[in-house]
Amino acid sequence: MAIKASRAPLSRERVLSAAVALADREGLPALTMRRLAAELSVEAMSLYHHLAAKEALLDGVVETVIAEIVPAGGAEPDWRARLKQQFLAAREVMLRHPWMPGLLGSRRTVPTTVFAYYDGIVGTLVGAGFSYRLAHRALHALGSMPLGFVQEVFSPGAAGGDFDPATAEAEMAALAEAMPNITAMVAAEIHAAGDPTLGWCDSQTEFEFTLDLMLDGFERLRAKG
Repeated sequence: MAIKASRAPLSRERVLSAAVALADREGLPALTMRRLAAELSVEAMSLYHHLAAKEALLDGVVETVIAEIVPAGGAEPDWRARLKQQFLAAREVMLRHPWMPGLLGSRRTVPTTVFAYYDGIVGTLVGAGFSYRLAHRALHALGSMPLGFVQEVFSPGAAGGDFDPATAEAEMAALAEAMPNITAMVAAEIHAAGDPTLGWCDSQTEFEFTLDLMLDGFERLRAKG
């Protein structure tokens, strides 16, 4: 008699892992309960035992990806080096999942794991001598950088990894006469093909430049007391 192959039991962790893999492979729009159930070879209703609705699924996906950020530089004596390494580790995660910045921006509530992640950042700042007031202001100034990307005011293609420099250059060239300075700047700053990009002006070079500038500024404020 043939032996039926055993299948790993369905769990919240297994569902979310499959959801992240599906979004990586086919994009976030492909992530539906029905499509995910097919990936797992189960009925769609089975998923609702682990995730109450599509919004719960998306929040769980956020939690799963945030959990991939392994804080680096824990032994670094300099708080700036410690945070920089952590933020760059977060960026590596976002580059693996380029749909993630857009998903984070769409959440109606902040998943607990995101709060916990920021709690660790505040702890690093306060441990370095920042007051809670200055730490609060630093978080506002940093914006989304602790999560490894920058949220741009102007973001053709959004922060979802679909930015095409060639398209942007063509669009700006069409407006060259009306906006000569912006056009010249864009032409000079179109990112090299090897520079990882998560949005309109979110290249690795610009991310690290801005991060260093802000951390150095915070250090001057901290030193003032």
